[in-house]
Amino acid sequence: MTATFTDSTKNYLLAALPDAAQRRWRLRLEQIDLSLGQVLYESGGALSHVYFPTTAIVSLLYVMENGASAEIAVVGNEGIVGVSVFMGGGSTPSRAVVQSAGQAFRLKADALTDEFKRAGPVLHLLLRYTQALITQMAQTAVCNRHHSLDQQLCRWLLLSLDRVGGNELVMTQELIANMLGVRREGVTEAALKLQHAKLIRYSRGHIKVLDRLGLEKRTCECYAVVKNEYDRLLPEKLAT
Repeated sequence: MTATFTDSTKNYLLAALPDAAQRRWRLRLEQIDLSLGQVLYESGGALSHVYFPTTAIVSLLYVMENGASAEIAVVGNEGIVGVSVFMGGGSTPSRAVVQSAGQAFRLKADALTDEFKRAGPVLHLLLRYTQALITQMAQTAVCNRHHSLDQQLCRWLLLSLDRVGGNELVMTQELIANMLGVRREGVTEAALKLQHAKLIRYSRGHIKVLDRLGLEKRTCECYAVVKNEYDRLLPEKLAT
């Protein structure tokens, strides 16, 4: 259905758009429901739309030839899915999968390309967001190589919570294992440690964070690096 910008302010980038861009996009944005496990685009495929999640969370995954996968970034209400549209690539080697069901706004790729060609404030906003996204990808690679699964799970939970709001996630251990690129048994062990420490409560695919501050103290520096970069690069509102 056609969106209103009252609704779209639930997405950070849409809320930050200058008034002129909001007027141009007003009738071109569609509000849609995203279901758990829905694939928004496959590796190497052309992107017909970009997505601005509001209550949904989308994982960007690299998938190996044998089917194994690992998450390289997570996108929620702070960003956009489909940066290759305006970066000039047209396609990407990653897969975008809905990690947590919810809503998003969808915009045709050519509409975003037209806006990018204006070389105005929206271009600079999207480039700054892309820099923050690249930081998240790089930090994820470092974290997966040098930090414990316990710390990786804490980082992943915190980044996910930041992008959905609240303190609860609907997520199976199997899905978390696929995102982190590890065995399910490893996720089970790490989740039990957090539960015994009274940091989270996990039951039948529902994760509730009981002590966020404790979770932040237990994770590695990677979470703070990513969060600080998003906070540094993205303004609250652009001038028209």
